[in-house]
Amino acid sequence: MRLSAMGDVAMTVPVLRAFVSQHPQVKITMISRPFFKPFFEGIPNLSFFAFDEKERHKGVAGLLRLYQDLKHLDIDAFADLHNVLRSKIVRKLFALGGKKTASVDKGRAEKKTLTQPENKIFKQLPTMFERHIKVFKNLGFSVDLSHPVFPKKAVLDKEISSILGENNKKLIGIAPFAQYDSKVYPLDLMQEVIDKLALDANNTILLFGGGKKEIEILNSLSSNKENVINMAGQLKFQQELQLISNLDVMLSMDSGNAHIAAMLGVKVITLWGATHPFAGFSPFNQPLENTLVSDRNQFPKLPTSVYGNKKVEGYEEAMRTIPVDSIIKVLNASKQ
Repeated sequence: MRLSAMGDVAMTVPVLRAFVSQHPQVKITMISRPFFKPFFEGIPNLSFFAFDEKERHKGVAGLLRLYQDLKHLDIDAFADLHNVLRSKIVRKLFALGGKKTASVDKGRAEKKTLTQPENKIFKQLPTMFERHIKVFKNLGFSVDLSHPVFPKKAVLDKEISSILGENNKKLIGIAPFAQYDSKVYPLDLMQEVIDKLALDANNTILLFGGGKKEIEILNSLSSNKENVINMAGQLKFQQELQLISNLDVMLSMDSGNAHIAAMLGVKVITLWGATHPFAGFSPFNQPLENTLVSDRNQFPKLPTSVYGNKKVEGYEEAMRTIPVDSIIKVLNASKQ
């Protein structure tokens, strides 16, 4: 069970792919929000159970109904990959029913020492993938991620193909937004990145986002450039996944798009501001050189937050210390 957020749900996918490959005799039922169902399509021995938070599974009574719904599936063990109040209640019900349960340790104390301004302990913490593996280990199943399994590139439908046109160019995705401003690369610098990439006629740059405000910004970033296309608002979610699976490389903030691309086996470059890969949220199977972080010599309190939701005075411009040319260099190396 993992209900949200998008990036966190996407981070379960590589672990589950490995699990079903290494334990083909086990059936997995993934409990999550209906919107995330496409993440899990095509995974053998995995069925998706939609959590209906608005009606059937709303509130405590709804969680009791969820438990009853799941009981009909003859579940033997419950893996809580969320460890929040709702999943704890369901987990407790399974435990009371005599089923084996295990939950993810989010390492809150460790993350606090990593992000506190004074007496910071700056070290790599276990990744969320490692934490998920431990959950399954506690249920009696080992999972090895050293030989990751990825889906094949999706066949693009006619609608996507018509937008891209005849395209044998390198496809570079850019997702310049994140939930919090402290994780967003300054838009004037992102414009420089896009402009420099667009100078190479062999590149097609695809911009990702959503909502009216983001679409307007992406229209501005892509204006007057034939090989820069704003994809926001043009495709359904399933189509976006198809398109992302065909990218040569994705440039993203510390956000859900990075984890979606990574779960599909795409190379991902991430830019980090208030947050840091050491907290364990680096995209799956990506080399260290693909994580570009803000300068801690100039901003020694970094990382100031696990999720980017804390504002620290004087740290608003931290991401300006990530040079445009460094981003271009890593992107060019990754798309080879």
